[in-house]
Amino acid sequence: MPQDTPDAPDTQDAAGDVPRYRDKPVSFVRRSGRMSDGQERAWTDLAPHYVIEVERDAAATSILPGSTIEPAGVFGRTAPLTVEIGSGQGHAIVHAAGAAPERDFMAVEVFRAGLARTMLDADRAGIRNLRLVEANAPEVLEHLLPEASVDELWIFFPDPWHKSKHNKRRLLAPAFPPLAARALRDGGTLRLATDWEDYALQMRDVMADAADFAPAFEGDWAPRFAGRTMTAFERKGLAKGREIRDLTYRRTPRPADQG
Repeated sequence: MPQDTPDAPDTQDAAGDVPRYRDKPVSFVRRSGRMSDGQERAWTDLAPHYVIEVERDAAATSILPGSTIEPAGVFGRTAPLTVEIGSGQGHAIVHAAGAAPERDFMAVEVFRAGLARTMLDADRAGIRNLRLVEANAPEVLEHLLPEASVDELWIFFPDPWHKSKHNKRRLLAPAFPPLAARALRDGGTLRLATDWEDYALQMRDVMADAADFAPAFEGDWAPRFAGRTMTAFERKGLAKGREIRDLTYRRTPRPADQG
């Protein structure tokens, strides 16, 4: 669900392969662009409530190591926490937050225009159990969220980077499961969905080798997650003849000496 927003430090060089200020590829490219007047107003008026201010490292969407938040302090209560990575325009997480006011939700996205749209929709619906983070997702899992603080982690339709030379940018790669395992509580749920078959196969292969996760489904694929609202993005994939594939995993218990 790519969108454009100004932020030069996270853009790529002319070759498109070397991220500035980071020593490893990221799963996104931020391009120059502008938000609409309405989105600018939303950011000014609504960000103080919805957006979590974070300390940055060198890159504009980075997280400074050691700058961990306390979810109970952010939300003003203790409740199960669902985090969506790559929330895009926010359709899925706004719907979910409205349907489950007893839970807390966090949207992680690098594209500011999408976050602005998310805030607008949430505010119109009177949703207050949602917070947004403008940051690179692996750093959110590694640095911002406390260990074992997340009940569910969602990654729906991440950028497939379908050209072979760009596959290295895919989020669901061997380095990802340990970060997800750190953030998820024991027994927590990781939900994945994509409309690209080869990425689905890669996801399944990566998770099969993930020591801290066990599949929570039988057969080749998990059933469609009933809590994921049908978005225009998913309908578009179906209209193009691409099958939607879901995967669901449980975080296995930590060893006793890890608490």
